[in-house]
Amino acid sequence: MTDKKKITKINSTQYLTDSNGNPILNKDGSPRKKGGRPKGSTSKYSYSSEQKKKIAARKALKQKRSTVEKLEKKLRSKKQILKQQETTIKKFENASDEQTVSRQGKVVTESEVSSLPDSVQQHLDATNAFVAFMPNEGPQTDFLAADEKDVLYGGAAGGGKSFAMLIDPLRYCHVKGHRALILRRSMPELRELIDKSRELYPKAFPGTKFREVEKIWNFPSGAKIEFGFLEKDADVYRYQGQAYSWIGFDEITHLPTEFGWNYLASRLRTTDPSIKTYLRCTANPGGVGAHWVKKRYLEESEPNKSFVGSDGLTRKFIPAKLLDNPYLAKDGEYERMLLSLPPIQRKQLLEGNWEVNEGAAFVEFDPLIHVVTPYELPLHWERVKGIDYGYASESCCLWAAVDPQDKTIIIYRELYQKGLTGEALGTQITERELDEYRSVPGVLDTAAWARTGYTGPTIGEVLLKAGHKLRRADKNRIAGKVQIHEYLKQPTPESRPRLQIFNTCPNLIRELQNIPLSKTNPEDVDTHAQDHAYDALRYLIMSRPRMTDPITEMIRLKERVFEASDSTFGY
Repeated sequence: MTDKKKITKINSTQYLTDSNGNPILNKDGSPRKKGGRPKGSTSKYSYSSEQKKKIAARKALKQKRSTVEKLEKKLRSKKQILKQQETTIKKFENASDEQTVSRQGKVVTESEVSSLPDSVQQHLDATNAFVAFMPNEGPQTDFLAADEKDVLYGGAAGGGKSFAMLIDPLRYCHVKGHRALILRRSMPELRELIDKSRELYPKAFPGTKFREVEKIWNFPSGAKIEFGFLEKDADVYRYQGQAYSWIGFDEITHLPTEFGWNYLASRLRTTDPSIKTYLRCTANPGGVGAHWVKKRYLEESEPNKSFVGSDGLTRKFIPAKLLDNPYLAKDGEYERMLLSLPPIQRKQLLEGNWEVNEGAAFVEFDPLIHVVTPYELPLHWERVKGIDYGYASESCCLWAAVDPQDKTIIIYRELYQKGLTGEALGTQITERELDEYRSVPGVLDTAAWARTGYTGPTIGEVLLKAGHKLRRADKNRIAGKVQIHEYLKQPTPESRPRLQIFNTCPNLIRELQNIPLSKTNPEDVDTHAQDHAYDALRYLIMSRPRMTDPITEMIRLKERVFEASDSTFGY
């Protein structure tokens, strides 16, 4: 037994003692040491050789366990690949022909086939049994095979457009650098597409994972397909700095203007030379953006004919009809449902007719009676202009002459341009009025007179300084729309309407033809649609200056005498 005094003499702080100061002994009779670092020690604790061996053994055991776990994970992955191969083989064993494969909804992709044993692949090549996707004959096949940069697949409902939109970006999903973007107008509208993709993509590319929060599919190759929305023009900046090799918009006529589509086209690029870039969109006729979609894809060429747009992009419009989808058209039930729709909707959704416009705000507008070839206007007719200002969007100025006999308003000139400052707008207006005997008085959007925190002159003040006689417009939206309806009326079949437009004003004509009613307020137009020329016309009709007597006007012209009809604004 160890002597207590000797222990204490050696180092009493290292050993455990009882209340009487006697050392506590281990089973072998040796004194029991205290655990942990010695009291007052500041240096690193020094392990005994036995402790060091134990620590090293634990580390080695941990490493071995980690190695075993990795091997088990790899084994599970190999088993999964084997299972996928067996599943792929069963697809061919259970299908006697390609039609059976299609009816069963089986999707066999190139990546699946490449993972099979060589003997199986040779058999598939020899028997021509491989079917990746079986599109419907006709437009759907043409859309997926199209090599043009920018393609619209549009027309009747039920033609298989949305499904084709999901299939087309898969063309490069075996390449790491491929990144696709599929868009709808709003996030809720994406749900149907996402649900369809859940059925398709994992079958087409086993191992594909969907990230719910980001709405992105990650493919085994490293390729990505992203779902997004573009509800308003400002939403395009969500994709600023991004690069995509494929961009598609399902139901593009829901997009009010082409600004967003043009901006997204600038995001279309790739550093991989093996990947071609594409723009793809689908649509039914009608909708808030039908006018610009029709102009972009339908007015420059015949259907199914490739052409080069004004921006240099190769384009094609591929029309779709219900009969193109044999699965929907087979029993006729879906067709009978479409036949029960109102005439305009029936023509759009069943026939794919782009010439009719559902929900147009001004159904009485007829280019045959409201649009005329320019002619010389008498000098003594009162002139007036209406201005709707915008910088990011278009500024519009309309000039009108008023026939003193029947008070008919003739719109004879338009300015329609975006990106104009107040000074630039004033210059543009001045240049267009060089043939006028005086500056045409007018009305300006009240928003152009607001400072909104800016300390400099307002747009209205800038235009006044440039010599333009302007006052604030009457912006009563409902009353203004009612007045336009009144001016569009044709009193008798033999008489002319009280509003006529020179055919040199294409933007006003287009907006009156296409601007739809508001879905929330049927008494107003849809403010999300292009309405700049419409607003300028509304201001002009509601707030035009008082007319002078034609005789007085002739005397004034002859004598070159200016008499203000408005003491405040000078007209």
